[in-house]
Amino acid sequence: MEFTNDSRRFRRGIHENTADQNRKTIPLGFFGKLTNRLMQYIINTDKDITGSTNVKVRRIYSSAKQQTVRGRTLRGMECSGCDDRLPDMVEDMQKDNRMTKIAWQYTETLPQETMDFLRGIAEDYAKVKHSVYERYSGIASLGHLASIYDIMTQMRHCGLREQLGLPSVYYELAVRDAVTDIKGMWGMLKNKIRTLVSANENLSDGDRLYLRTVLRLDPVYAAILNRVEYPMPEKAAGLAIDTKRLNHLLRRLTRRYLVKPAPSGRADSFCVSPGGYSYRDGALCLVSRVPRKRIRLPLKDDRTCDRQLRICIRQSDAAIALPVNRKMRRHEDYQNTIFVHLGYRDMCTLSSGNIYGEGLGELASAKSERLMEKNRERGRMRNSYRKSIAEGDRKKAADIEANNLGGIKYDHRKKKEQAQIESYVNAGINRMLEAEKPGTIVITKPVTIHKKTHGYKPANRKLSESPQGYVRRRLSQKCQTNGITLVEISSKGTGNICSACGAEGKRLAEGFVCVSCGFRSSIALNGARRIEAIYKALDVSKSASQIPRRKQRGIKLETPQGAGY
Repeated sequence: MEFTNDSRRFRRGIHENTADQNRKTIPLGFFGKLTNRLMQYIINTDKDITGSTNVKVRRIYSSAKQQTVRGRTLRGMECSGCDDRLPDMVEDMQKDNRMTKIAWQYTETLPQETMDFLRGIAEDYAKVKHSVYERYSGIASLGHLASIYDIMTQMRHCGLREQLGLPSVYYELAVRDAVTDIKGMWGMLKNKIRTLVSANENLSDGDRLYLRTVLRLDPVYAAILNRVEYPMPEKAAGLAIDTKRLNHLLRRLTRRYLVKPAPSGRADSFCVSPGGYSYRDGALCLVSRVPRKRIRLPLKDDRTCDRQLRICIRQSDAAIALPVNRKMRRHEDYQNTIFVHLGYRDMCTLSSGNIYGEGLGELASAKSERLMEKNRERGRMRNSYRKSIAEGDRKKAADIEANNLGGIKYDHRKKKEQAQIESYVNAGINRMLEAEKPGTIVITKPVTIHKKTHGYKPANRKLSESPQGYVRRRLSQKCQTNGITLVEISSKGTGNICSACGAEGKRLAEGFVCVSCGFRSSIALNGARRIEAIYKALDVSKSASQIPRRKQRGIKLETPQGAGY
């Protein structure tokens, strides 16, 4: 890279206002454009390139590199002092309102040699993740999870990749997946502790503020767990609290609810980076363990991708998860606000009385009862198998093992019933969106504490297999796809409070009954109307998405990404 001015002056950040500064020759390409912008910045400012200006230089490099890598031209790159224009690529992305979804692609039936290769990569992938779990999932590593690059450097030099003979395109993604799992584990633990702290009546407001502040600061949280000295957080400084007692409480809750991630029983999937595959003659070619050799996976369609892929191994072929950008749909007539009660029998009950998904409870109950009876039969056969082994009747044990203990038909029937339930849920949500045309949907947060269990075992099994989690997940995804704001409020006061008079009522088998005013309705309808009353009492309108989250009380907003709300 050559300039007509002295290159040593450029490296030192020294410049002089001379007429020769306008006669600089900049090479083309990414670094030429980057250097052009840096030189323009240096010429138009009186600051040295060191000090605070380094922040500006790093930001220019990042934005220029991001646009060049994605194939965009560098427009709007003029720089004047400390002000620079927003890159056009960012503006285009915001206008596009795109979101990423997963599309599935399937291979043809693969030969046994290829299946053995895929299973071997998946097994080594799982071994790498297990090694990362053992090294970094404890409390001693909590403070080191912020930078994945340090962990990546340590794993590169530990010798595990050479021992397994795993190419780096698989090895490094396995490390990243494991670190992501560990971070998710700590995130779920923190949410659990926050819920318990909010429900603990023996804690004062200052105690709760201190604990919530510590949970937001990983270095302080790690120091408390490891009994190391730490600086008092600024928000908690000056509070009249017993930090020793609160730190003991935090350690106890962490020990009780910390669940370390563990590899699944089956190694049937792995990820590959874009540098680890290519497309040729209608096949996906994966990097193998042998240099300059690739394994061909013939595809059933001609779709291609240039992003990270996940390969899921099946019985005789493979399924490939393709990340695909989809443009969010915008509906100008979606302006209504609806209040929805998500139930076990009826999927969605609105405060207006409309019900969508009335047969969801019957479908889920039929699946649960069939599995209960089937599991009883399988339990009896397992007992008979063990008894035959103990009595030495090998022939009978072999017949039972061959004809009664298989899982292929069992799993196939179970997946088929689950697919029927999921299809019914999606159809019901789509009908609700088309009929109600909502701009905002208000529901309650899921109950995660003081959750009651029934003494009746089949009832507990139906609750544990309830599709409510899937309903919430699909509702959130469809709201994001259609540009709808999803609001979650606290479920407190929506179950046993009368929606007509506000007095406490009774939840009976035949429905909700208020002993004060005599109001009767279904439990779901009363809950939906209570959701409407609580939401309006919070004085939240469609412009609630402009309220900062820290100022909201008992309300959670999920606005679509890039939707401009």
